[in-house]
Amino acid sequence: MRLRSLLFVPGDRPERFDKAAASGADAIILDLEDSVAPTRKAFAREAVAEYLTRPADQVARLVRINPVDSPWLRADLETATAGQGLVLPKAEGAETFARLDAGAVDLALPLILPIATETPTAVFRMAEYAQFADRLLGLTWGAEDLPAAIGSAGSRHATGLFTAPYEMVRGLALFAAHAARARAIETVYPDIRDLEGLAAYAARGAFDGFSGMMAIHPSQVSAINLAYTPSAAALEQARAVVAAFARAPDVGAVQLDGRMLDAPHLKQALRLLGEA
Repeated sequence: MRLRSLLFVPGDRPERFDKAAASGADAIILDLEDSVAPTRKAFAREAVAEYLTRPADQVARLVRINPVDSPWLRADLETATAGQGLVLPKAEGAETFARLDAGAVDLALPLILPIATETPTAVFRMAEYAQFADRLLGLTWGAEDLPAAIGSAGSRHATGLFTAPYEMVRGLALFAAHAARARAIETVYPDIRDLEGLAAYAARGAFDGFSGMMAIHPSQVSAINLAYTPSAAALEQARAVVAAFARAPDVGAVQLDGRMLDAPHLKQALRLLGEA
């Protein structure tokens, strides 16, 4: 499953489902949580369940459930089983997985994408996801709920860059994903009008080691896909690195275009080619 772009769509807006699926996103996240008012939860579940009975084409369909301590857990899980992934909000490591499984008795859950930084406790539990590596679709983080949880004024400077606490959280989430051998999925860019800022942010995420990014509007999808698709030049360079090592199988370091390369460069090149 390719996951460069993951587009949220409110679960109680079924008229938007097909538009989201046609946006070019690799996956859509049918949301039962934050974008749905409590009085609309039942309607959203029914709409999502009906939509998941239709052919999926090439777009992965994930379901974001409500938190595991909500009264809607079992009903949400019954809906999510028909999707190709389950987005787990307010995740706090192993304890949340235990509560998830307790609510999913007799259900076959799809792979899970935890949102791993939405509470202060969650920040200190991210290393625990490595023990669930075989159940993970990826690992992502969020910078919207956490400021509210700790009473901060926000997570970003006026320039759009994260403040120091949230840069730290972002880095921890990135490394936690890789420690769990899971896709690292970048969080959303909230200003849907600032496509130039979005493109720069998405490019930075790809540079830092994220493999995809979430979106909140169809207009964001193309820039995200571009950022997380290796360029022809990058692939050509990666092939050149692999070829250089293939020509010298008995040495630990090679020279290419005036640069000295060793095992980490080869590993990076192989990974890029594998992703492509």
